[in-house]
Amino acid sequence: MIDLDFSGKTVLITGGGRGIGREIALSFATHGASVLVNYPSPSEKPDAFSTSEEIKQKNAQALIYEADVRSTEQVDQMVQYMISQWGHIDILINNAGVTKDNLLLKMNEEEWKFVLDINLGGVFNCTKRVVKEMMQKRMGRIISISSIMGLAGNAGQSNYAASKAGIIAFMKSVAKEFGSRNITANCIAPGFIETQMTKDLPEEVKKAFLSQVLVKRYGTAQDIANAALFLASDLASYITGQVLVIDGGLIL
Repeated sequence: MIDLDFSGKTVLITGGGRGIGREIALSFATHGASVLVNYPSPSEKPDAFSTSEEIKQKNAQALIYEADVRSTEQVDQMVQYMISQWGHIDILINNAGVTKDNLLLKMNEEEWKFVLDINLGGVFNCTKRVVKEMMQKRMGRIISISSIMGLAGNAGQSNYAASKAGIIAFMKSVAKEFGSRNITANCIAPGFIETQMTKDLPEEVKKAFLSQVLVKRYGTAQDIANAALFLASDLASYITGQVLVIDGGLIL
């Protein structure tokens, strides 16, 4: 029987210090994986360090590394560091993401470029670098965190929605290019998930979302982590180029 045993596997998670990334990191560690927690700037180092300490408490190995996913040089250095420590990368979770919401007519070029460069450019940089390592082993799992906004769009989030839609198309292309090398590439599209980002939304906005969720509850970071575990496991070895929507029926 196949189970979720990731012993001997290594995982790179971008933006892994908090929120959904943190929960994914802890979940993989619970199932035996060694995890590198990426964080983008010194201000987020405490979160990454805290997550790594929790990983170690689960008797799993952990590393932290500061790298801005927009920088090809920093991404390359991060991957080289991980290889030097553990010898290989089995699973990449492209989780790093930001928002800079504004209505289209008020959105400036900086707001547009900032979101696209991190959300989509970061996925490009990390995937391109890591897939080179996976090709040598002829095995790998690449999972990118998209969003239901990349499927449905949202007023005031044209930059965010475009970046998340781009991730979906990008990952489908990656799946076609590398499927013959036993490398799968899939997306998870979360709906309304309880994180610090969503907690800061106005109460009326949160209530409006919840009224449309069929299962009548907010999603949790663990819901997304469960999906990541599945897609990275042998249970999903015949699944690639897909988008797994985790939204409680919000956009059904």
